[in-house]
Amino acid sequence: MRISERGYGEEGRERLTLVPENVDDLWHLAHVLEPGDLVEGDTTRRIQRNDDQMRDTGGQREHIFVTLRVEDVEFARFANRLRVSGVIVGCSREDQLNAHHTLNVEEHDEITVEKHFKPDQTERLEEATEAAENPDVAIATVEEGAAYVHTVQQYGTEEYASFTKPTGKGEFSRPREELFAELGEALAHLDADAVILAGPGFTKNDARDYVDEEYRDLSDRITTVDTSAAGDRGVHEVLKRGAVDEVQKETRISKEANLIDDLTENIAKGEKATYGPDDTAEAAEFGAVETLLVVDERLRTERQGDGDWTIDVNAVIESVEQQGGDVVVFSSEFAPGEQLANLGGIAAILRYRLQ
Repeated sequence: MRISERGYGEEGRERLTLVPENVDDLWHLAHVLEPGDLVEGDTTRRIQRNDDQMRDTGGQREHIFVTLRVEDVEFARFANRLRVSGVIVGCSREDQLNAHHTLNVEEHDEITVEKHFKPDQTERLEEATEAAENPDVAIATVEEGAAYVHTVQQYGTEEYASFTKPTGKGEFSRPREELFAELGEALAHLDADAVILAGPGFTKNDARDYVDEEYRDLSDRITTVDTSAAGDRGVHEVLKRGAVDEVQKETRISKEANLIDDLTENIAKGEKATYGPDDTAEAAEFGAVETLLVVDERLRTERQGDGDWTIDVNAVIESVEQQGGDVVVFSSEFAPGEQLANLGGIAAILRYRLQ
């Protein structure tokens, strides 16, 4: 994310002119923008032209500049686009005022956001700005007969490719080199700045030797890590061990993986942890929260007034921050966020055990 301009609007609202530089940035914006915010940007709109002498043909698209009062935000992940819908409250054509419109924001589009930013939203934008300097990372996990490639995004990991080549003995077995060749070709095509090659046993080492020999441009970018499995389980182990942190400082998802493991371990032992909106809010009232964990999608839903929690989530966050606790907003796109959602969407690691 690039912040090109900062200022203030009416009623003390902050004004930030932002340029999302990748899909991750669009995802961040989806969790920063809320109903009632103002968003400005260039767009196209079909303008109706009624003529007494001619039948209306539906209008022609024209380039206009609009200011929307936001009503809805949708991150269209597979279209690499953020859809911001609302009412036009400012426009380069006055005849379009008060009409509904959707602003499609893509990578490198400049928009200006005016709103009262909450602390966690400001922190999210700062993280996105810092992350622009981080290298792209791929995690390749391999075991006998199968290999997987995942990309590391700020909203989680995503499977890029998977290969199955039965190896060993038997009628349908094939040379291991065929599996390694497909893995090497996928990594070369992905062209990540760093590759973490992981898996159980010696298979990953043999794959590393093959890639070093056949894809020498990749050789200096690869590090190996031992895991007990390949696929999603192997990726989780890589993140938990902090291997990604060696090439990306304090990555969001590895932090979340460690926190959810700490939380579930404490819950299993009946120790310093609580979960669910009511119990978590009570812990915050007592000043017992060391780290508050909340899922981004659920947080957004509650803030928009569409949820069913009986607590004021903003008050809980403010209380935790005022008492020196940390607040971590989890991505719903990643496995730890899914685990947290199953625990009610909000939980806390405590300073001390509550009776």
